[in-house]
Amino acid sequence: MSTIQSPHSPPHPSPHSPPHPSALSRSTVITRLRAAGCVFAEDEAELLISTARTPAELAAMVEQRVIGLPLEHVLGWAEFAGLRVAVDPGVFVPRRRTEFLVGQAVGLAAALGRPRPVVVDLCCGSGAVGAALTAALGRVELHAADIEPAAVRCARRNITAAGGEVYEGDLFGPLPAGLRGRIDVLVANVPYVPTEEVGLLPPEAREYEPLVALDGGADGLDVLRRVTAAAPEWLAPGGHLLVETSERQAPQAVEAFTRNGLIPQVAGDDELYATVVIGTRTGTRTGISTGTGTGTRAGIRPAAHSETAQSQEAGNTL
Repeated sequence: MSTIQSPHSPPHPSPHSPPHPSALSRSTVITRLRAAGCVFAEDEAELLISTARTPAELAAMVEQRVIGLPLEHVLGWAEFAGLRVAVDPGVFVPRRRTEFLVGQAVGLAAALGRPRPVVVDLCCGSGAVGAALTAALGRVELHAADIEPAAVRCARRNITAAGGEVYEGDLFGPLPAGLRGRIDVLVANVPYVPTEEVGLLPPEAREYEPLVALDGGADGLDVLRRVTAAAPEWLAPGGHLLVETSERQAPQAVEAFTRNGLIPQVAGDDELYATVVIGTRTGTRTGISTGTGTGTRAGIRPAAHSETAQSQEAGNTL
């Protein structure tokens, strides 16, 4: 079997959660996961053992993981930005790199100084980004939308608990008309894998996550362009649009932001392989935190990459 590697660092089990008594011993679970190619077999075993409620459930969960289901789909949740976010089968799994986007959005929202900023999470998937923003900012008016019915059902579990609303439909289409011109922070974790590179993604992604959450069109920027074209009429004066993309796509993304009247900046973190393009409506320009890690970078960087770097980036896109 091909190597099964989580798309982000595995969540850490709570030290206060003792293993559930099980017919499968910890060593047996680890051995089976290792044989299936799971890179973080020990950590995954702890999570599976502590999550399973019965020996039969543990055996079923181990079997699901062995045949290749994403760990988060097997567990039913993912750790993201300090939260345990519900993730249902068939729903896009939130990546650790997207925590960088959350950090940027939190800083920008706080800098606006508004008592209850209006936050919208487009292409919300599980709703992890919106839930994390609410947890970090406190009082917000939160709205989220996704085109996938399964994602919407899952997001409602996470977003409704955070006091937000979730809508089903394509991008801005299902949002209440009253949000036009009022959005302070618009986050859009759009699909950005070029169509011909979807096949290069890990099996966990391409086999178990919806294609609409992965495939960004010929150059990976189709959905990004649609979002940037419509965003100015939805953003409040001084409002910000944040979109995750790859480093090599950033120059083209910046062109799309500029073409639609948004003032662009790029921030990124090398340790997380994270690149975020940020556009501000009108003449307002807000300083952008570029992170705290030693691998953090900021500013628009050259698009040129070696073939090796391009291949590595394709594998890390989502």
